[in-house]
Order: sequence, then C-alpha cells, then structure tokens
Amino acid sequence: MSEHSTPPATTTQTGTPVASDAHSLTAGADGATVLHDRYLVEKLAQFNRERIPERIVHAKGGGAFGELVITSDVSQYTRAAVFQPGATTETLLRFSSVAGEMGSPDTWRDVRGFALKFYTTEGNLDIVGNNTPVFFIRDAIKFPDFIHSQKRLPGSGLRNADMQWDFWTLSPESAHQVTYLMGDRGLPKSWRHVNGYGSHTYQWINAEGERFWVKYHFIARQGVETIEAAEAEAIAGADADFYRRDLYEAIERGDHPTWDVEVQVMPYDDAKTYRFNPFDLTKVWPHADYPRIPVGHFTLNRNPQNHFAEIEQAAFSPANQVPGTDISPDKMLMARVFSYPDAQRYRVGTNYNQIPVNAPHAAPVHNYSQDGAQRHGFNAPSTPVYAPNSFGGPHADPSRAAEGSWANDGELVRTAATLHAEDSDFGQAGTLYREVFTDEARARFLVTLSGQAHAITIDEIRDRFFQYWTNVDPALGAALHAAYQAHVNSDAPQQPEADGSADGSADDEVAA
Repeated sequence: MSEHSTPPATTTQTGTPVASDAHSLTAGADGATVLHDRYLVEKLAQFNRERIPERIVHAKGGGAFGELVITSDVSQYTRAAVFQPGATTETLLRFSSVAGEMGSPDTWRDVRGFALKFYTTEGNLDIVGNNTPVFFIRDAIKFPDFIHSQKRLPGSGLRNADMQWDFWTLSPESAHQVTYLMGDRGLPKSWRHVNGYGSHTYQWINAEGERFWVKYHFIARQGVETIEAAEAEAIAGADADFYRRDLYEAIERGDHPTWDVEVQVMPYDDAKTYRFNPFDLTKVWPHADYPRIPVGHFTLNRNPQNHFAEIEQAAFSPANQVPGTDISPDKMLMARVFSYPDAQRYRVGTNYNQIPVNAPHAAPVHNYSQDGAQRHGFNAPSTPVYAPNSFGGPHADPSRAAEGSWANDGELVRTAATLHAEDSDFGQAGTLYREVFTDEARARFLVTLSGQAHAITIDEIRDRFFQYWTNVDPALGAALHAAYQAHVNSDAPQQPEADGSADGSADDEVAA
C-alpha cells in the first residue's frame, strides 16, 4: 500500500463492510449492549476460538521454509523421487522443545525437536526427529507415562525432580538419551547450531524392489555449538523466545542455515544377526560399521508469513512416507504412525491435511474421503465416493502392495524386542560419556548431575539415581556420590564444643 492510498474497508468474515471498529452497538451511550451487533458477536466469538490446543509434546517451537537439493546418487538404495540426483524439493523444518509448554523459555535444558516436511512430487515425506540420535524409551506403551513424568504434578502444578528420576531410574533404557540431555547438547546455542536425526530406523526400497534399513542424519554446516547452564538460565529470564528470534532474524538478514543430509544404510539381512537390535530407538549404529553416506543438503531461506498458519498448524507424522521409503519394525515408530495423525486430527481438525501448510504442493490428491469439519477441498461432482466402483474413480496401485513390508511370522506376544548378542541399556551411554565427551564436557556433566541429585527429595529414588549412573560408568557413579556427600556434609550444622568453639572434624573428613 502506498503512503497516500486509501486503506481497505474493514469487513466481516463474509466480506460485508462494518460500521465501526471502535464502538459497540448500545441502547444509548450508556445503555445495554445489544446481541444483534453482528460484528461484535462475530469478533468476540472468533477471538474466543483463535487458539487451537497446544501440542502435548513439542508445544514451544518455531520454523522456516527452504529447499532440499540432492547432490549424490543413492538410487541404488531408494527409488524415491525426492532422493534422486539433482532433485530439488520445497522443505519445512520446525524446531521445538520437548517438555515445556507453549510459553516456556527456549533455553531450558531439553531435547530439541527437529521435524521435517518435504513437499515431494510423490506426496509429502515427513521425518520427525530430534537433535539426538536416540530416545528415552523403546516401546510406545511407555510414552504417555514418560511425558507425564516430565510435565507437572496434578496437585501443585509444578514440575518435579522426584517423578522425573523415578521414571528414568525405573527405565534403564533411558540412560543413553539422558546422558545426551544432561550433557552439553541439552543446552544448544541456537536452533541453527544443532544436528538433526531421524533417530528411528527407516526402510528404503530401490527400483528393483530391494530393501535396506536406513538412519537419517542432518549435519549443521554452522557446527554444533552449546552454551553453559548459567548463560542458558540468564537468557531464559531475559528472552524466553531466544531461539525463535535468532532463527527468524538470521533468515531475514540473509544468513541462511544449511544442513547436510546423510544416511547410514544397513543391508536388509544384516539386521537379523547384527550384534544389537538395529530397530531399538535407544541405540545408534556405530559409524565404523555403517559409515554415513552423503545425499545432499537443505537450506532454510524463507520465514513464515504467518507463524500460526504455517508453523502452529503444521502437522507432521512419520506415517507420511512416499514410494521408495517406509518404516521398520521399530516399536516406537510403528506406534507413532498411528499416534501422530490421531493427535493432529484432535489438535487441528479432521481435515488438517487440507490446510495449505500440510497439503501436498506437487502431488494431486485422489481418494474417497468426504465431509468432516473445515473441509474445503472436494472431488468433482461426477467422481464416485466409494470403492470399488464402475465409474472410473481412483484406484490403488497393486505394485506397491509389498513395498514397505518385512519378514515376520511370529505369534502375537507382549514382550521386549528380540535381544541380540551385545544389547545393553547402559553400554552406549557409557561410551558416549567416556569416548565422546571431552574432559571439560565431563566436568560440566558432573556439575549438572550433582544439581539433579540435590533436587531429588526421596532417598530411594536418589539411591537409584546413583546406581543408574554407576551402571553407565562406575567412576562417574563414585564421583557423583562423593560430590553429593561432600555437599551434604558441608551443609550439615556444626556441633559446638563445650567451650563454644566449633569442631572442625567434619571438614577434615570431607577433605580426606
């Protein structure tokens, strides 16, 4: 709009001009407001409904759009059009925190969500991961319990260290992810300075129908950078939207962040005898066994025009696969394939996939769904609404019938996934602590865990806490227990001598 042009008239949602933006219709200047002030009623009713339920998990976040470019040839592993050499694909990436609510500070210690949507020519491909390559649990039946333990007590409405550590120490498979969380990666410098991971094991299928197991890695060209706890706490008090602001302003000034896309590929039959279960979400595949293979890169270069419409209403799901990609026998992944679309139907609405940010941008939609709240896309009047039919309606592609399958002839049982020779809940966590963390990172880790120990108020849970970390690394457990005892002893009241002087023996014991 030019400086001297006339602004458009305010209208109702149906396009009718309104009489006033400033004054309700009343019976005289001081009389009752009338119910038939249609614009007032519409305006207030719309306002009352302008929030949708926040995500139960990953509520606080932000994101941007960009482009994926494929620079390598991985066609021997997948026929997916999005991963063919030279392909370019519009991309949406949403970052988030896991445990905090919508208004929580960005710099609280937490895992960071890393959710990607690729608008491919064959439909939308979503890879919904985190800034860590593993997760806290391996079976989704525990997921609601895990999240409840990280949220708030129903009585006080406060977060609680006892219930967090009670759950973690009773779930030893959490050790690998908790080591990441309590380490430096729990406090990233910004969203631009985190790696992303698909975390789960997925499946790729090539043009000949050969199947492979894959893990996705998104490596930040900006580098992985972190901040220390004191700085994170100061930022949380000064700017709760620090990460969201940083990303938005970087893109606005042309500083476009880029991630290299790489995959680990495991031949299909290797999974049967690999030394640990390759579908266990709490474990990584060592790069020495399956090196990362370059695929391409994506760059974020466009901010959303409306945060609510394009970020809050964005709906991601690992159920969104395309020809040449699929899921695996990962128990968490199989459950997420149901849970994520179900959550979006509740949170955004039955027809959430018709919202522009969720609709496929380069692939037509043909199916027999109809009606439901907020539906605005529809088939042509002559298209039948059922299948099978005799009138030329869309039909399934039988050539894809077995594409995403895997060999399985077992009975229905409630049990843990099959254990392999080197399966262990604490082994990879110990390797991360001893071989990946630097000396400085280990020192910060000890300080962080010492603070967690003091936040626990129930002795039994604290004892399990010490044993949990002893299982990760015996020297770490001993150092943690010693640090806790030293702090307890230093806080203990001094007993006066008969002459009123203080006995220094307690300090001598601490020093010893």
